[in-house]
Amino acid sequence: SNDRTSSLYHARQTPLSHCSEKKRPHLIATMKSTITFLLIALIAATASAFTGTPLQTSRSAASRHSRSGASSLVMRERACDLLGKKANRKARVVTFSHKRIHKVQAVNLQWKRFYSDDLGRNVRVRLSTKGIKTVNKYGSIDAAAKKFGLDLTKF
Repeated sequence: SNDRTSSLYHARQTPLSHCSEKKRPHLIATMKSTITFLLIALIAATASAFTGTPLQTSRSAASRHSRSGASSLVMRERACDLLGKKANRKARVVTFSHKRIHKVQAVNLQWKRFYSDDLGRNVRVRLSTKGIKTVNKYGSIDAAAKKFGLDLTKF
């Protein structure tokens, strides 16, 4: 019984005990090369994950000229191009039982075309309804853009 327990103990301590002495260096070298290969592959995959093209947040001159369907979609913030109005994320609804429920009040955004006298072409901008009223108040999109510092050549 004592001999059997000691042999089991030694068998657990040496995981390569079933291999002969001549095969062990070869297995260790193979394991080292496999681990090295996996580490290099992991480093290469991690490095390539950070070298992609960044997400565009507004229209650029290059993407405006080379539009071709769904591949040219650009993520845009839901904000007024003229006034910069964004959604109110701090709004609350108070129920009859006085529970306060948070909700988002979205901006009423509209795509609108205006003729720009300075550029000599139509400009398509995304404005809030208050932004549209502001353009009407100033008389033209050029005057409103000048007042609020908007570069119309990007649109």
